[in-house]
Amino acid sequence: MVVGGVDSMLDERSTRSRVAQRLDELPVTRTHLRVVLAVGLGLFFDMYEVFLAGTVSTALTSKFGLSGTGLALVLASAFLGMFVGAFFVSRLADRLGRRRLFLFSLLWYSLFSLLGAFSPNAATVVACRFLAGVGVGAEYPVSDAYLSDVLPAGSRGRLAAWAYTCSFLAVPVLGFLSLGLATQSPLGIDGWRWLLAIGAVGAIGVLVLRRRLPESPRWLESVGRHDEAERALEEFAQAKPLRRQPSPSPFTATTPSGEAKKPLTTAALAKQPYRGRMLMLGAFHLLQTFGYYGFGTLAVLVLASRGFTVQHSLLYTALSFLGYPIGSLLSVPLIHRIERKFLVIGSVIGMAVVGILFATAGSPALIVIAGFAFTAISNIFSNAYHIYQAEIFPTELRASATGWTYSLSRLATGAMPFLLLPLLNTGGSTVVFTVVAAALVLVAVDVAVLGPRTSGRSVEAINPR
Repeated sequence: MVVGGVDSMLDERSTRSRVAQRLDELPVTRTHLRVVLAVGLGLFFDMYEVFLAGTVSTALTSKFGLSGTGLALVLASAFLGMFVGAFFVSRLADRLGRRRLFLFSLLWYSLFSLLGAFSPNAATVVACRFLAGVGVGAEYPVSDAYLSDVLPAGSRGRLAAWAYTCSFLAVPVLGFLSLGLATQSPLGIDGWRWLLAIGAVGAIGVLVLRRRLPESPRWLESVGRHDEAERALEEFAQAKPLRRQPSPSPFTATTPSGEAKKPLTTAALAKQPYRGRMLMLGAFHLLQTFGYYGFGTLAVLVLASRGFTVQHSLLYTALSFLGYPIGSLLSVPLIHRIERKFLVIGSVIGMAVVGILFATAGSPALIVIAGFAFTAISNIFSNAYHIYQAEIFPTELRASATGWTYSLSRLATGAMPFLLLPLLNTGGSTVVFTVVAAALVLVAVDVAVLGPRTSGRSVEAINPR
């Protein structure tokens, strides 16, 4: 009995170390690419929802006679729902698994986005967008956790950046759809209703692809389901490698030694080093929101406040939004070559500078150029920090920690219209973007002082137990 018990402990310890090490040592396979595609397409609709309110705000204002608090509620409702989803729902991914939450979040979003398309009044729009936001809110924390779980250490940054690039195609797609639909009524149906329905139906299609994803082997081992972890690992290991394999970045492999470690509980987040990382990310998300989401949410309104027509405002915004996928593509080699901490710092400072240029640009050409530059740089920033925030927490706490801190960005974005719209009305676009720039500089200081380095290291090496 004693010998058997010792053998069982040794087998368990071996399994726990082997799963993580093999995941990091695997070549990039077809299964990894399937993961990147399925995650990227799911996040496509997260981005679609995030930027939807800003692009249709002028149409909704005209349709329902919105102003002041009513307009702010329409802009804020989805983000407040995203706060609930990120804070409460994403935590279930550490308890029930990444795959289940993937399926649930998209199904929930699709249902309430479709219901929102049939809204008879502004109150129903606000309610449906809040509930759709609950589903969307869990998307990014769970996706970040899943990608960090399953992608090889040497290729993790590059492959995750491709997934995020796929998602950011939603922003210019939405921009040009809005340009054609927001102020029109195809088949006698308001254009904004079409935009809500398109998001709902498209997300349902992604569910089919996501059903084929394996569960995270790292998560399975973290909850003691070692046999299932091995089987999930084999789905990656047995898949066909890509023909041309880039040389992976060197990384620090960590094989547990001594006794098998007990799974960490959320109490570990109150102790160092995770307490400092939680504080760093909490401040980070409260502040970065003003730059990243402030531009996408208020760009059309900022241009309208400067005297441009609704159609011209939508056109300039749509052209500016082309920078989102371009910047995301540019991030692929940068994330692979530059320490992610420093890439976050450099890109957020770039956003602050270009944001001021956008606010003060005097001609349409300069507005579009500055807007394009802002969105391109902001997605280098976004891709770097999404990978970064998931890397700095252990597997069994990854979705909870990133969800809790990321939820603050959604809460801040929900509050942002109530803060920035009055500034826009009283001080104009220059005052708004000065506040945005100040917030972004504080983000850079926060990460510089408190953020650890992560590039090219296994997640076990980054996160001591």
